[in-house]
Amino acid sequence: MEKKAKIIATLGPSIYSESKLKKLVELGVDAFRINFSHNTSFMDKIISKIRKIEKNGGKKISLIADLQGVKLRIGKMKKDFQKIEYNQKFILDNNKQPGDKHRVFFSNIKIFKKLKKGSKILIDDGKFLFSVIGKSKNSLITRCKSRNCILKSNKGIHFPNFHMPFNKLTLKDKKDIKTAIKLGCNWIALSFLQNEKIVHEARKLIKKDVGIISKIENKHALKNIGKIIQATDSIMIARGDLANDIGHSEVPKVQLSLIKKCSQYSKSVIVATQMLESMIENSTATRAEINDIATAIFQGADTVMLSAEAAIGKYPAQAVSTMTKTIISTEKYKKEHIADFKNSIITNKDPVKSILLSVKDIAYDPDVKAIIVFSNSGKSAKLVSAMRPAAKIVTISPNINVSRQVSLLWGVQSINSRDANGWKDMMSISKEIIRKLKFIKKNDFVVITAGLPFGKAGMTNMIRLYKVGS
Repeated sequence: MEKKAKIIATLGPSIYSESKLKKLVELGVDAFRINFSHNTSFMDKIISKIRKIEKNGGKKISLIADLQGVKLRIGKMKKDFQKIEYNQKFILDNNKQPGDKHRVFFSNIKIFKKLKKGSKILIDDGKFLFSVIGKSKNSLITRCKSRNCILKSNKGIHFPNFHMPFNKLTLKDKKDIKTAIKLGCNWIALSFLQNEKIVHEARKLIKKDVGIISKIENKHALKNIGKIIQATDSIMIARGDLANDIGHSEVPKVQLSLIKKCSQYSKSVIVATQMLESMIENSTATRAEINDIATAIFQGADTVMLSAEAAIGKYPAQAVSTMTKTIISTEKYKKEHIADFKNSIITNKDPVKSILLSVKDIAYDPDVKAIIVFSNSGKSAKLVSAMRPAAKIVTISPNINVSRQVSLLWGVQSINSRDANGWKDMMSISKEIIRKLKFIKKNDFVVITAGLPFGKAGMTNMIRLYKVGS
């Protein structure tokens, strides 16, 4: 049984070799994330390996450029990691020299002025807690309040109940968008947005065949979530920073609510952060982590993501294998109890959504084995994926970047093919692809959707039910 939910693996030293990248794709990885908070100067070499694997394997692979945004970070440490003792003093300052067990660089001095004695500071996705005990013009004196505190270079730093307005792309983000496009990235992930304004700004800088992912990481984004969902192509629930901002106990209900909202608006959802955190060091997952993945799939997530587990973990292959097995097991249960998991989609009198909803109804017939979607822009592919049809989804696009982009969507098998120049040509392309799909046999039915006239329609307006071999 093939999984329908997709897996993203974050690129890092643990998986840079071609053999390891190839192994992860074979085990179930559908997309790779590039973290632009770190050095990406050599990333073109890694991407060349991925595209070689894609070409040889025949499976389209999506690339995601995850921008840094205004995420606040500590500077570099002298060592790979530095242990900070419980209750010891530790200083954040504006000295750019690498940090040690006594101090580390932090660039945003403006924040120093606003923090008070007793203010809390969280570092590394909230793992380590520090409390402010004093300050000067250029430094914060803190006390470590966590046992087994291990600090590493460039880790995120969060100040609970501290708000800094942010409505524009940073200069680094703008530069990184240009780099991401040159590298051939298919998605741009926007970090720490608070409303839809940055989405609209980014859209002006991004090609039409590149999708936008809005990362939900703070309470301000949650307040503006309706407009963000409508402006973006996909949502990423970045649970680490979100938990720091709203509290860990609030995240589960927010996750469910966001997945439901995105389903209603036919937008895909990525669930991220610490899904298999223990597998950074251990070869097996905890029962709680397995349950976390299954919960995301039960709720309707399109995609789940591995971060440090893949990038710097000791067991990236085992982590991907664990995730794939859990997804397949969960999806099998959902298929057997399909009535319990039907989603509701808001059409808002959108004729295209109405047409594609009828496709979904047809696809519940067990004799219908696939839905073939001709999608030049990827919009129809996204809508059909959001419908969660029972039949397999095969998307066809003449644009290789669109093919790679939609390969991240739930249930989509993406094929890059020439554009049809008419009705007969569309059927010719469909039949040619059907012959290559081993799960479709003679006398099976296939639903074919497209927009007419070809290349100019801009929307899906045609459905055909085709009996194979007729």
